[in-house]
Amino acid sequence: MAPVDMYPHLRDFSQTLNSHPPAHLGSRYSAAGEFIRECGNTVVCHIASGSASDAAISTARAKYRQMQGAKQLAFTAETSLHMTLFQGIIETRRELPYWPADVPLNTPIDDMTGILMDRLAGFESGPAFKVEVTQATPLGLVLDGVSMEDRGALKAWRDRLANLFGYRHPDHDTYKFHITFAYMLRYFDDAEILRWQPFLDQIVADIRQSAPVIELNPPAFCTFEDMNHFEELLVFAPKTSSA
Repeated sequence: MAPVDMYPHLRDFSQTLNSHPPAHLGSRYSAAGEFIRECGNTVVCHIASGSASDAAISTARAKYRQMQGAKQLAFTAETSLHMTLFQGIIETRRELPYWPADVPLNTPIDDMTGILMDRLAGFESGPAFKVEVTQATPLGLVLDGVSMEDRGALKAWRDRLANLFGYRHPDHDTYKFHITFAYMLRYFDDAEILRWQPFLDQIVADIRQSAPVIELNPPAFCTFEDMNHFEELLVFAPKTSSA
């Protein structure tokens, strides 16, 4: 039984409470922390290079790597840092509803990227949005829109892309935006989680002070071969005012 003072959102990282292996261990990365080829595509916003947000997030990631227990995490390349706006398709998840229902599940990934690029022809950018860090976990940062209007804009992007691509994940309406630093190799014991709690609280406080709004590049449709690099194929130009 986990300690009563363990934060609810950290229970997923407790070896006391989780008997199954971490979700992507063996398919996305090895037990040695090496990332495995896992091709796919996605729509992401990279962190704006050279911005205050870039500096704050880079500092936070470095502090993660220095924490006791960090060896139980597989860290992605710092250059891969991004916020996923809408999940594309991926080699290891060829099933409905994670794949367009009108395309065979055995379609090669490169062909799928071409199909989705064709569907994006003429796609107009959605509304602008601002995001902030709301929480931190051992794997990275949780984000959300700063205002109700920003949250509505994020939803509008996701709804339009789901309709265009032809699939909608079960968590479509509850999806948590995030910036991933790492993946879990081995769950933490409860004492480790309790050590991480104040550290994660401080990470959130520090970022919110130095970068209250996370500066992101415009959304881009990307391909990837693993979780260390996301190659931009199509960047959605920011909407300009008609005034």
